[in-house]
Amino acid sequence: MKNIFFAFSLTFLMLVMTACSITTSNTDGDLSTLERAKQEGKIVVGFAGEKPYAYEDENGNLTGEAVEVARAVFKEMGIEEMEGKLTKFSSLISGLKAGQFDVITAGMYITPERCEEVAFGEPEYSIGEALAVQKGNPFDLHSYEDIANNPDVKVGVMNGAIEIDYLKAVGVKESQLEIVQDIPSNITALESGRVDVITMTGPTLEAALETANAQNIDRVEDFEQPIVNGESIRGYGAAAFKKGDDELLNAYNEELKKLKDSGELLNIISDFGFTEADLPGDMTTEQLCKR
Repeated sequence: MKNIFFAFSLTFLMLVMTACSITTSNTDGDLSTLERAKQEGKIVVGFAGEKPYAYEDENGNLTGEAVEVARAVFKEMGIEEMEGKLTKFSSLISGLKAGQFDVITAGMYITPERCEEVAFGEPEYSIGEALAVQKGNPFDLHSYEDIANNPDVKVGVMNGAIEIDYLKAVGVKESQLEIVQDIPSNITALESGRVDVITMTGPTLEAALETANAQNIDRVEDFEQPIVNGESIRGYGAAAFKKGDDELLNAYNEELKKLKDSGELLNIISDFGFTEADLPGDMTTEQLCKR
């Protein structure tokens, strides 16, 4: 009888402990990303290591246009600590989906394809593309169309970058593309002669050439912006969130709008080479996701 009572008691105790465990787990799981971030006072943000968007300065501090905009927004949201993690551009979306980051940003354009995978905040800037060539521009390249018209030209472009789509849209062949992993690799590919031209956004190219102190590379000053589907291309960049993380997304957009309306957004991004012409204007994420 004692053995039966003991077995019953043990089983009951295990059931109670399991129930408590489940209750605790569910309670923790009910916290949204925003609630957890506010409770902990910290949010984890993934940044692509790309100057001027996100990079480490000479003192090893993380800074850049995207870093400082995100830092200002989260501070206004009551989240004092922003833990920034530098990663490759091509790893941003997969890292967000895998739960490595709460938010991702830094030089990421809003495109319909990406809108299928993540939820974008409202645009923070708008910029065009740029080209750099070997000194003297031996192939006389001034547009993406010039690259398409000369099948001997090899163009370097970063893995996962929107420029790949732009180049293909104007007729550049797959065989002409040299895909590299990051911006320094793109500069090296051009300097070494492995490619004849490289492309990226204007601010990124300017910062990359300055950092590399490249002597045998020229920026194409009279570059013609690509025309895709009848429109001159300008990219609109924004922070991105996990699908369904609406509370965090809406809170971010609310504080970002305040920065735009007050003029503080321009003050922040102007420190990194952006001008009033690079502000997003009235363009919305909804419009960009439908393009």
